[in-house]
Amino acid sequence: MTQAGNRVSAKDKLLDAALKVVRAKGYSATNVDEICAEAGVTKGGFFHHFKSKEDWAVAAANHWSETTAGLFTDAAYHQPADPLRRVLAYVAFRKELVAGELAEFTCLLGTMTQEVFGTSPAIRSACWQGIAGHADTLVADIQAAMDTYGCDGSWTAKSLALHTQAVLQGAFILAKASGDPQQAKDSIDHLYRYIELLFEGS
Repeated sequence: MTQAGNRVSAKDKLLDAALKVVRAKGYSATNVDEICAEAGVTKGGFFHHFKSKEDWAVAAANHWSETTAGLFTDAAYHQPADPLRRVLAYVAFRKELVAGELAEFTCLLGTMTQEVFGTSPAIRSACWQGIAGHADTLVADIQAAMDTYGCDGSWTAKSLALHTQAVLQGAFILAKASGDPQQAKDSIDHLYRYIELLFEGS
């Protein structure tokens, strides 16, 4: 029997539904009935917690960022002593995550941004905060690598951190467009080589 402290709330079930339904179908093609069916929550329950589908999507974007944060915080890529090795290990870890069905490894935030950037400022902003916030977790290691390897200062740690996210989101688009996860892996390999060359040339 599940203890009360371990029960998942109806609100969390509705937010977890986004991870599956929106990544598989997209935001626009997903309706409230499908969200409720996936979550096992009534429509009345949905509108008890969220005033609209957009409100749910904003909360889902924040939920995604919070949920995935632990995965990256605890990952082994933080272990190398050399900061450049940590950055490269992060990229390698992202390649390892490209596994299973397309909807299982692509990004909820990138998926929603592609659809709603011009129609929902609230969702767009929540997605940006999540993507930029994740990029921020790389800045300290990139800056330490720049200091260690004597980079010339023509670019910033923040700009490279965001570039990693641009490549990853683009890699997911290539995988979706082609139906082939290997396209994403190939793009991530190029990112790995680019970062190596960037620091070798410093």
